Amino acid sequence: MTLLCRDCFHIDEQEAATCPSCNSGRVIVHPALTRLGVAHIDCDAFFAAIEKRDNPELKDKPVIVGGGERGVVLTCCYIARLYGVRSAMPMFQALKLCPDAAVVRPSRNKYSEAAAIVRVKMEALTPMVQPVSIDEAYLDLTGTGTIHKSPPAASLARLAAEIERDLQITVSIGLSSNKFLAKTASELDKPRGFAVIAPEEAEALLGPRPVGFLHGVGPKFAARLSQDGFETVGDLQQAELKALIARYGETGMWLKQVAHGIDHRPVRTDEERKSVSTETTFRTDLSDPRELEDQLWQLCVKTADRAKAIGVVGSVITLKLKTADFKPLTRRVSLPEPTQIAQSIFRSARPLLEREADGRRRFRLIGIGISELEDYKADSIDLIDPLVAKRAKAERASDAARAKFGKDAVITGRAARSAKDEK
Repeated sequence: MTLLCRDCFHIDEQEAATCPSCNSGRVIVHPALTRLGVAHIDCDAFFAAIEKRDNPELKDKPVIVGGGERGVVLTCCYIARLYGVRSAMPMFQALKLCPDAAVVRPSRNKYSEAAAIVRVKMEALTPMVQPVSIDEAYLDLTGTGTIHKSPPAASLARLAAEIERDLQITVSIGLSSNKFLAKTASELDKPRGFAVIAPEEAEALLGPRPVGFLHGVGPKFAARLSQDGFETVGDLQQAELKALIARYGETGMWLKQVAHGIDHRPVRTDEERKSVSTETTFRTDLSDPRELEDQLWQLCVKTADRAKAIGVVGSVITLKLKTADFKPLTRRVSLPEPTQIAQSIFRSARPLLEREADGRRRFRLIGIGISELEDYKADSIDLIDPLVAKRAKAERASDAARAKFGKDAVITGRAARSAKDEK
């Protein structure tokens, strides 16, 4: 059994409740502690932690980072979570649960600065850092023991202490042999935690847990699995692989693997962007199909601009809607040729919107995105619609004019009408 002190970083081959060197109770004891090298690091309630750091008056108060009655919770501190507040919850609902919460508008520049510092500290330990979001990342520290003269677990404990000292925020760490188990471990001991899962103990640890415990299984999928007779991860472990694949396709293969703690994905530093999208929440619910189309057009332009900026095209168009009663709707269509042209995105998405916007149902949010991305090489020629190339050429000429003379140098009639309606 190996012991690691998270305060003085002493390592000892014994099992004890306190550190034999400094007497701290913050010790990790695990037989595989020195041979595991894949970690998941998650900054605890990151946005809220930064706000509390910069405003001491918020220290002992429930804090919600978000904005507006019609907005959603971006994140909240652990005090607010005790009241049932969660990320992505509608703001009005969060304030009903926690009426005394301090609501803070997000300060993205502050968060980005802090995240950049954390990233630099991670990369000082290993070049194998794969960010998942602004506040979490996977690290592969395999083979770094010689360089740092300590096993990965000790390097991670030092990193957590350094982040806490320099940024006054805390992180939770999961350590294992693969990304799935590392992520699972980091969720076991929050906040300011450090948990370890060895691959040989994964089945026993996961077996009794509900299927929704598996990272990647959301509430809806968990409900479906439950209806199909899979209540626990152990049920998935005992299921035949062929039966799972027959029922769930490739997802069945994934379920079987993660139920046994198997994950072959490497920690990648070149993780590819999977989609480009834009969305907006309306100030008041919209039901007028024309107004919704105008909003859709504006988002298509923004999405196209982003795709052009990073040089990608997409062959799947996804329309996202949320009704006034918060019911999410997602509709997709595949294109014969990938695109980054706003007109093409709009023409593909408009029929999807028309089927949902009947003039009676009200919507609070609309979004549009492209996926199945690949690098842009040249505008494609569509034999079914010969005007595609002509519209693409016209749009790129408009882009050039806007870049040279300003965004209002060229404006479509739809955009002009939408701007007029907003005044």
